Amino acid sequence: MAANDTIADMLTRIRNANMARHQTTQVPATKMTRSIAKVLQEEGFISEYSENGEGVKRHLVIALKYKGKNRQPLITALKRISKPGLRVYSNRKELPRVLGGIGIAIISTSSGIMTDREARRQNLGGEVLCYVW
Repeated sequence: MAANDTIADMLTRIRNANMARHQTTQVPATKMTRSIAKVLQEEGFISEYSENGEGVKRHLVIALKYKGKNRQPLITALKRISKPGLRVYSNRKELPRVLGGIGIAIISTSSGIMTDREARRQNLGGEVLCYVW
């Protein structure tokens, strides 16, 4: 795994923690991972996130959500779309709809990181970072 793809790293850690039914998972804190965690929390995919550590070694602790008594993870899948080797951009007219609107696409726009719904509302296009459902 390329050390510079913090987003893919973050998605993988969340995916793995979900599979193992962990309560929390840690990801390195960057502006990008912070923004994505914020969107995931606003959309109700995670319950909360907090930041720990000092200076360079800062990381986010993400609290995962499960539903039902057999603790099904709320996040069924996380899919990286735009990769460092192949960037995927979308203008406002072509913003993806994930599973007919059940899932969200996280878009990096000129006004920050937001969901496809929010970007559509603000008439913005941008880089399609990942899908979550």
